[in-house]
Amino acid sequence: MKSINKRTQKDYSLAFKLAVVDQVEKGEMTYAQAQNHYGIQGCSTVLVWLRKHGRLDWSNGTPRFLSKGRTMTKVKTELTPEQRIKALEKELEDTKIKAEFFEAVVNVLEKDYGVRMVKKPKGKSFKKKPS
Repeated sequence: MKSINKRTQKDYSLAFKLAVVDQVEKGEMTYAQAQNHYGIQGCSTVLVWLRKHGRLDWSNGTPRFLSKGRTMTKVKTELTPEQRIKALEKELEDTKIKAEFFEAVVNVLEKDYGVRMVKKPKGKSFKKKPS
């Protein structure tokens, strides 16, 4: 006689559920793809999580603008102060790296090619003053 493997219900942590919901709502994957990717057995489990924990109205299935292949980038989420600070610090670091790169380019142009680069004095504008 064949033994039948009975599927067991798997308990998922709230953090895992929220991570899956976040990925689906950001448009990184559909809820069906999330189900397959993470091996979630129930055919509507992820949809139930979306209805319970998601920011969108999932009561009628996939929200209309997601079902047409658009991503969640249109939905704005408020950043916490810590997230905002981290984003601004990253932006500042990127700007510093770009500034260093452009300084290096200017130095190479001046040293290797004899090209003189005139920098705009700080606080001066190229706009003409009205006469």
